[in-house]
Amino acid sequence: MKICLFSGSSLGQHPIYAEQVRALGEQIGKQGWEVIYGGGNAGLMGVLAQSVLDNGGRVTGIIPKKIAENVPSIELSELLIVETMHERKQLMYERSDAFVTLPGGIGTLEELFEIFTWQQIGYHEKPVAVFNINRFFQPLLQMLDHTVNEGFLSSTCLEQLIVEEDMNTLFDRLQSFEYQTVNKWAHTKS
Repeated sequence: MKICLFSGSSLGQHPIYAEQVRALGEQIGKQGWEVIYGGGNAGLMGVLAQSVLDNGGRVTGIIPKKIAENVPSIELSELLIVETMHERKQLMYERSDAFVTLPGGIGTLEELFEIFTWQQIGYHEKPVAVFNINRFFQPLLQMLDHTVNEGFLSSTCLEQLIVEEDMNTLFDRLQSFEYQTVNKWAHTKS
């Protein structure tokens, strides 16, 4: 399986973020899966990539030239340098079988929302997940529930977002995911 992982270029305030990301990378490496990610070596991105590599997995980084010029990288299985953020995300999406978002900042959230939007409007039928380490995403999930309650998002669409705090359950759900066709333009209140 090729998993695209979106994550922060910072470590966050609590050691549990790096600990859980390291454990995630270890399991991905031991499974023989490939990680596709943003190509950086800072923060959770760096922890993830190094852990996957240390455990026999393959890591492909995709990074825009402007960022690559300012951010040192680690030795990856493959590093692609592209011109724009849009090109980066397009390649990440094309090369991946599933998408998992880890704690991170505005760039990480933007990546989550873009790939989730693409699923919602039918551009892909791949699983989109949130690894909810330390319940980091709870405020965001409450906001998404609010969008359903206010009639801006269908509950069927939101139910397709995999949210897990347990890594093994997350892996199981990624592998067993079955896409449900949703008419985004139908009445959203359900």
